[in-house]
This record gives sequence, structure tokens and C-alpha cells, in this order.
Amino acid sequence: MFVLFASLFCEYASFTLGADLSLLSSESTLSQPRNEHWAFQTIQKPALPSVSNRSWPTSSLDHFILANLEAKGIPPAEPAEPARWLRRVTFDLVGLPPTPSDVDDFLRNSDGNASERIIDRLLSSPQYGERWGRHWLDLVRFAESDGFEHDAARPHAWRYRDYVVRSLNADKPYDTFVKEQIAGDMFDQGDRDALIATAFNLLGPDMVDSADQVQRRHNSLNDMTDTTGLVFLGLTVGCARCHDHKFEPISQKDYFSLQAFFSPAVFHRDFPIPTEREQAAYETALKRYGMREHEMRAKIDVLEKPYREQLFAEKLAVLSEETRAAHSTAKDQRTAEQIALVKQTATDVAISEKELLGRMPKEDQSARKALLDSLNQLAKPDPVPMTLALKHGGGILEKTYVLSRGDYANPAEEVASDFPSILKSAHPRQDSISGSGAAAEQNDRAALAEWIASADNPLTARVMANRIWQHHFGRGLVPSSSDFGTNGQPPTHPKLLDWLACQFIANGWSIKSMHKMILLSATYRQSSKASPPALAGDPENRLYSRFPRLRLEGEVIRDSLLAISGRLNPEMEGPGVYPPISKHVFKGAMGWKASPNPEDHARRSIYIFARRNLRFPFLEVFDAPDNNISCAERERSTSAPQSLTLLNSDEAMAAAATLAENLSKTTNSNDDQIKQAFRLILTRLPTAQEMEMSGEFMKGSPLRELCRALFNSNAFVYVD
Repeated sequence: MFVLFASLFCEYASFTLGADLSLLSSESTLSQPRNEHWAFQTIQKPALPSVSNRSWPTSSLDHFILANLEAKGIPPAEPAEPARWLRRVTFDLVGLPPTPSDVDDFLRNSDGNASERIIDRLLSSPQYGERWGRHWLDLVRFAESDGFEHDAARPHAWRYRDYVVRSLNADKPYDTFVKEQIAGDMFDQGDRDALIATAFNLLGPDMVDSADQVQRRHNSLNDMTDTTGLVFLGLTVGCARCHDHKFEPISQKDYFSLQAFFSPAVFHRDFPIPTEREQAAYETALKRYGMREHEMRAKIDVLEKPYREQLFAEKLAVLSEETRAAHSTAKDQRTAEQIALVKQTATDVAISEKELLGRMPKEDQSARKALLDSLNQLAKPDPVPMTLALKHGGGILEKTYVLSRGDYANPAEEVASDFPSILKSAHPRQDSISGSGAAAEQNDRAALAEWIASADNPLTARVMANRIWQHHFGRGLVPSSSDFGTNGQPPTHPKLLDWLACQFIANGWSIKSMHKMILLSATYRQSSKASPPALAGDPENRLYSRFPRLRLEGEVIRDSLLAISGRLNPEMEGPGVYPPISKHVFKGAMGWKASPNPEDHARRSIYIFARRNLRFPFLEVFDAPDNNISCAERERSTSAPQSLTLLNSDEAMAAAATLAENLSKTTNSNDDQIKQAFRLILTRLPTAQEMEMSGEFMKGSPLRELCRALFNSNAFVYVD
């Protein structure tokens, strides 16, 4: 409430004080205490804290967790059962449940290295990139349409999604991943993926048909500036667009100096990115098409020529002698007066389709129609691959100004590209970070990319290490994971965060190495059952005295329904697909026509076409984010529509029916069907009580209803 009131007060002050805004100027905003804010300081690797229970840690990071627990007199939770840990880690890394054979193999081979082997296998699975790519796409506001009123499709946006999946599967170093998205066009101009990566900057909503195209460009520049600050630096720089930030040490000049890095860029919605082979094949096909088209048009011209000449002569005969002479003179020999006469009388001698056909006999009309039909059916070669992309302006540099109240019609002082002052003042080396080679010029995006991706930047490694932790534990060490500024929430374990950031950099910015380190820790291995001391001393689990129970995202629930019922189509990459939407939910949904191939309906949810003005209903009810803005953390609501969706949606009904059919074919008794249904859906056998209740249930209900009931249980939609 205080933050809301303060924000409203500042906006009121901005409106009423006018020139007296010096009272809220950057001089007061960039005060010395702000310079000392923890997130703006150099990352230094802390020593491991000492702990009494030396047998508990299985990873160095455990020392930081255990030291805090011991200081509060709270024992860590017991380790999770092996099958629960396997279910947890499998959902975490690939977003799908383990199969019964996965569980059996793990339990049979549960030696000291079994967990590490499981993690290595999951990290090497192509499904890993699909799972973690979804987290990144939330963050970068990925969508495949423009938004606003018309919400037109972006036919090439899917290439960025596939780039993200490929990069994560390849464990591309995060610093490279960052640089490619900010300025891939300037680092390796021969790398198609690096160019596709720059689509990051153009993923925001875009009013293509805006009457003010200058404002449209400024909107895009604002969006890429804001999102760069949020995603890579964890800073809410967008609040400084219209005035100095009211809560953070970021001035309006800082904002537009950051934007100046992007100002020279050219925005491409369809930039060609063919390989040499694709380009050669296209040119060959285009040449073949051109020859065939020319050949057919020549036949049509030969057929039409005598009738056109006859009609032309008749029309010309009724015109003046001067006009007839002008039309009869060769084009390159006409005088200025004759050229004017020809233009003035062009409509008088024009021959309409009706006139031409009226002069032709029926046999020639039929021959002409056959030729035109063949011409219309002549397929043009498919265009070369294209992408959204940002390209350097080629020397056409736009000047950047501080805009009064963010209005481009009210420019104030001109600014050069530069890094935020607070980072330079808190850490002087930031001022000297510049690129080499393509990044030699301080004013280009390559310099910005080098600066953000530098190991010396105090924010980048911290922000990403925190995001990885957040997606494993449901909450970041810094809970406000896209706000590391002075108004964000402080870290619960600041030394652990710095230790993780240092390890991240030391391990070559490897995201997979971070996963492995976290997942093998005793902290991650804890059960979700809280002890009485933990409930008393750590009721909100801020100290990680147990593993948090987390509800699965909508994509994971839908993908699990497909996988468990044996219908999941594992095909990767390509344009977004359109699973059918129930007519009872949406009627006449704009731009949504079910894909003609039924197999596409069972693709993983990450490949569902991401339309801004129409979120896929099954995913929306489970808190799919608004992809107009960056989403750092999804909501985890509990609502009646979620229960109704799992009870009655086409996805749930089809999964229950197909699974029941499969179980009927592979099992011989009700007891076996019940056990296998539990193993597939809940990754465990039923308890004696569950076995008895399920048997009673099946006396009056078909197997599909039991499957449907299990899909509606908390044990299916939650991981603990």
C-alpha cells in the first residue's frame, strides 16, 4: 500500500511541480547510500560457513543453508523418498513424469552415483530445452502475434523459440546467450542462430498499423530497453522513461543513454537467413518457375495477339490523326507532345477482358482459359527462411534525446550511449568495460552486450543464478527476481547468492552445471514434510528447512496428460501449432483454426501458437502469463475453473479414455489396472486404503473414470 501511495504521489508531483521537479532530481536519487546497495557491489566469493552437522551437506551450497538453520535451532527435513526425488527432478528438468521403468531402474541401481546418472541423462535429453525454454520465453514476453486490435500473426517468430531450445540443449554459455540476443548481428554475421537471437528485441507487442510510425518506433525502443533491464540486469529501468526513477538510483538520462545503444538499429520483421544450399535451391527453383511462367504467358500472348491488334486498330481509328500518329510512333522516337497524347488517350484504346473474349471464338476462349488455369496453378517456390531480426543501422545513426515526460515531441538534451551511472559509481571498472573487435565502438550494441555479459558486471551472474534457483525451489533467493534494485526484496541468503554467481562464472557460465550442483545438494533432496521446529521457526520456509510443494504449470500438466496416455508427439521445432479449442469455450476465435494434421494437436505445449489476444484456454486457467510483458514468476492460483478443467476438458477426458484403453490391453485384472494407473499418473503404487477404495469405485464405474479421478488429485498436479 505504501509503495502504491508513494508512486501515486510521485506521479502527482511530476504533474503539478513542472519545472520544480529538481526537488526529485537525479542528484537526490543517486545518493551515496544507494551506491552501497548490495546488488551494485562487486561479486566476491564468500568462504563456506562452518556447520555443526558436517555429515549433512552433499554440496558446498548446503553449508550456507545449514548454517542459517542451525543458527535458528531448526533441523533440516529428512531426505525425500527416492521415487519422490526422481519424480521431482524429472519434472524439474524435462517437464514430464518419469515412467514406471524409470522408477524401477533407479530403485534397482541406487548406488552412490545413481542420482548423478539420472541428472546427466535428463540434462542430455532434448526435452530439457523444451522445459527450460518455456521459463525463458515467459521472461522475454515471447508471442507469435502483434497484439493490439488486429493481433496479426508473426510468421517467423517461432524461429526465436527454437533458437532458445537449441541453445539450452547445447548448454550454450550464458554470457554468449546474452550477447547473441542483444547484438548477435554484430558478433558473428555468418551465424544464423546469432541473427535469429536478436529477435529478442522485437518480441514485444507492436501496433503495425499505427497512424504515427515515429511513435511506433519509439514504443519498440522503449520495450527493448525496458526488457533488457528486467531480463539481464534485474532492474526496473522502465520507470525512468518519463522522469527520474522514484525509488531506484536510475535517472531519466540513464534510461535514454541505455536506449541510445539500440537507436541506430534497423528493425526487420522478415529478414532472410538462408544457408548457401537453401539459397542455391531457391534460385534454381525461382529460375525454373520464371522460365515456365514466361513460356505459358508467351503462349497466351500468341493466342490473344490477333484479336488485341484488331480491337486496338478499331479503337485507334476513331481518334484524331495526331493521336493515331502518336500511338503508331515507336516509344523511343516519340516527341514530348506525342508522349502526352499517348498518356491522355490510354484509356480510350485499352482493351477489356469482356471485349477480348467477345471477339474470340469459343475454341480460342477455351484454349486461353486452360492456359490461364495452368498459369494460376503454377506454384511459386517457397521463400527462403526468414526471421525477426535487429540489424545495425549501417552508419545511419539516430540521435537520442532525453524526452520530457517520455514524449518524443518534447526532446530535451541529447545523450550518447552509456551504462547506468549507479553501476559505474558503485563499481568503477564498469565504466571501462568495452568490447573488442565488433564491439570496439562504445556506442554500439556490441559494447552493451559485452558490458552486460562481463564477469565484472555485478548484476548479470547474480540475476541468472537466482532465476535458476527460483525455478528449482519455487522462489528465488531474491524473491523479486527481476528487481534487484533498492526497492526490490533483499536476498534471504546473500552469501549463498554470491557463491552461486561465482561458481556460475567459474564454470564457464554453464546453466547445466548450475542445475547439477543444485539438484545433487542435500537442500534439494529434502522431503516436503515440515518438522515441528521448522513450522515454528520457519513457517514460510524462507530458510529452506524443507522442500516446498509446488503446483505444476499448465504446460506441464497438459504435456503429462499426453505423455501418460501415450499420445505425446515428440516432434521438435517448427511453426506454432493449433490444437482445437472447444466451441463451448470460444466461438469464432480470431485467427484460430485447428491444425489439419491431428498429430500436431498432441505436440508439447511450448509449440502451441502463442497468440497475444487469445491464450490457449487449458493453459490460461493454470496461470499462463500475459505475454505482452516480461513474466519473472508465474502465479500459482487455486481456483474452481482448474478443477472443472481437469474434470471436463477435452484434454483430460481424452487422456483418461486413452489411458484406460491402453491399460485394458496390457493388464489382466482390476487390481493390476489400478496399480498401473497409480504408477503412471502418480509415480507410485497405491496404499492399501487407496487400493480398497479404488476397487470399490470400479465396481460401479469404468476404468476411465478412475484415471480421470487420479488426474484430478493433488498428487498429480503437485510435486513434493
